[in-house]
Amino acid sequence: MQKQSIAVVGLGRVGSVFLEKLLGQANKGISIVAVAEKGETAGSALAKAHGIENLNLDQIIAKSDSIDILFELTGSAAVRKELREKMMASGNRHTVIATESIATLIWALISEGDALPTVHGKTGY
Repeated sequence: MQKQSIAVVGLGRVGSVFLEKLLGQANKGISIVAVAEKGETAGSALAKAHGIENLNLDQIIAKSDSIDILFELTGSAAVRKELREKMMASGNRHTVIATESIATLIWALISEGDALPTVHGKTGY
């Protein structure tokens, strides 16, 4: 099975529970290689406890050629735009930026009926 290298940007209420669920899928070819969270949240503590680097956006971009999927879960259009622009400027054509819509789909497939928090309203690409 091909391993997917994952990064999660935004570890608030949505990102924290999503990270926890992804960590439970590690035996299924998922490797969380980095997170980005400025604040002290349950998710940033969880990442630290699992030895996952907490980087800023520029550091994430610098290593993004080794990241297959980047989940952007901040709910901020400005952060999403910044990530897209920095990825394009870096020439990265490998990493896929997945938004909350994609996270919600994945959550539905791997969760046991509990709902992913919906705190950001409608978020698109």
